[in-house]
Amino acid sequence: MNRIFVTLIVLFLFISLAQAQPDRWQQRVKYNINVQMNVATNQFSGVEKISYTNNSPDTLNRLFFHTYWNAFQPNSMMDVRSRELGKTVLGTTASGQEVRDWDSRVKDRISKLQPDEIGYQHVTSILINNQPQQLVDHETILEVKLNKPILPHTTTNMTVAFEAQVPVQIRRSGRDNAEGIRYSMSQWYPKIAEYDYQGWNANPYIAREFYGVWGDYDVNITIDKNYLLAATGTLQNANEIGYGYQNGAAPAKIAPVQTTDPTLTWRFVAQNVHDFVWAADTAFTMIKKQTANGNGPLLYIVYKKVDSLESKWQQMADTVQLVYPYIAKTFGPYPYKNYSFIQGGDGGMEYPMATLIKSPSIGTALHEWMHSWYQGMMGSNESLYPWMDEGFATYAELRISGNMRNSPDFWFANAYKSYYRLVQSGREEPMTTHADFYNTNYAYGQAAYSKGCVFLEQLGYIVGQQALDKLLLAYYNTWRFKHPNPNDFIRIAEKESNMELQWYKENWVYTTKTIDYALGNANTDSNGNAVITLKRIGEIPMPVDVLITYRDGSRELHYVPLSLMYGAKKAEDSTAFVVHPEWKWTHPEYALPITHKVQDIKEIEIDPSQRLADINRVNNKIVIP
Repeated sequence: MNRIFVTLIVLFLFISLAQAQPDRWQQRVKYNINVQMNVATNQFSGVEKISYTNNSPDTLNRLFFHTYWNAFQPNSMMDVRSRELGKTVLGTTASGQEVRDWDSRVKDRISKLQPDEIGYQHVTSILINNQPQQLVDHETILEVKLNKPILPHTTTNMTVAFEAQVPVQIRRSGRDNAEGIRYSMSQWYPKIAEYDYQGWNANPYIAREFYGVWGDYDVNITIDKNYLLAATGTLQNANEIGYGYQNGAAPAKIAPVQTTDPTLTWRFVAQNVHDFVWAADTAFTMIKKQTANGNGPLLYIVYKKVDSLESKWQQMADTVQLVYPYIAKTFGPYPYKNYSFIQGGDGGMEYPMATLIKSPSIGTALHEWMHSWYQGMMGSNESLYPWMDEGFATYAELRISGNMRNSPDFWFANAYKSYYRLVQSGREEPMTTHADFYNTNYAYGQAAYSKGCVFLEQLGYIVGQQALDKLLLAYYNTWRFKHPNPNDFIRIAEKESNMELQWYKENWVYTTKTIDYALGNANTDSNGNAVITLKRIGEIPMPVDVLITYRDGSRELHYVPLSLMYGAKKAEDSTAFVVHPEWKWTHPEYALPITHKVQDIKEIEIDPSQRLADINRVNNKIVIP
């Protein structure tokens, strides 16, 4: 009887835990990659041993691989799309010059590449059980028609042989970038596409963004011994390689081990990541920083030594080391052993356990590192929801910067201003637009970065800062390594705030409707007290904060919840906090009664914290003489 009772208890706990956690299945992959880089020809050959586990309930009759570098060829989809967007005129400068919608890094450069400058990835064969599979090339997507289907909940092993040429650096990856970094090696290997609850995500490489299968990487790179490498993962043979990777956080001599062999083989291993990047240069140097007294990751800052920038790289290294405890407390701890800031690429571009960063910009470094949370660990589908990565990383970057500077200024003001400019431009598109299908680069950038950032900060206005802080950690703890979508995030927000919030997601994400509230008249009721008229002019309904300052110096924050919320936030500071009956979202006006006379009032202001993305703040404040 006791054994049965214990069994029932264990079963109950298991069911309870299963119900408490998201049960969305994830595909799984293991890569063992070996490549030989020829630095004279900028070409390499490689073999991938892939173990692919189909955790889905579906039978797969084909696979898809990304072959990104085929985009860097004249007349590719990336080339044509860039040149077409560049025809759009966004406006003119003060001097009368046209402002065109170029991605300034790409423009028409791909169309001018010569045969020895293009990029390519040619998969020469894929073997399963020693049997070649049928391959169909779709430029940057390789379709594999399987001889035998992959059944649900089974693992398939395959061998992928490929050849590649490193393109001249144009977008993210390539050789010889503007700062002179020899190799920025992102999107460099045939990468299996993600299959999830929505099916295959075989997105061609047009411009943006990335989505991948979590897995384990064991990567061996053989290259001229004069090159220092930095990469995703942890170097397994550091003492054989040298170059400062030897044990310990203190910088070591930046030189290779003594060897008569003209090459070195670098072995990097990473667990539970969805991509792998590396970079190499003969003039790289390194700074090592250990965070949080050994309780955080070891940081590698790898860059090309230029005397005029040396102090700035050191300052950046000191800063990212300093802010890690705040990051861990606010957004959750970084789970990997190390992280690398690597000079390379064309600006800042995030990858698991590493970023390619153009210069020692502290803001860019913080932004790229925070992608480790929202792109690296959450791994939302960036093609469908780029704002869940770029917007959230922007929010985190600005919040960390504000905390670091202890600044009393509104940290997110520039993000709000960028969003307002987008609205005024008339080019805004819903944030549900696929990243590659935005009509302009401008609309994509402002929606993904600025409007996505405002989504979070404004959510703090709706639920309260304390609830926002709780839900950010709950999101981290619940959805790491599970590819959350917008509804997954909003459900966490609802649970932590005890409010209904679908209305906010639906209006802010699915539409281009805007927010605009205004103050109306201040009248007198039958008791002689003031009644203030609030007006909703914009199409998106919101809860409203109204700060009233009296002539005696006292202040009250009057809070009007929205009917759709079925809840109310709590006071966020020591200001007297008065909660009013809910505002029905269908009603364009609201009568706000207060227990003071009109002549006692000095000032009335809607949203004193300026977290409400009100597109016209001119009518939000009244000062009574």
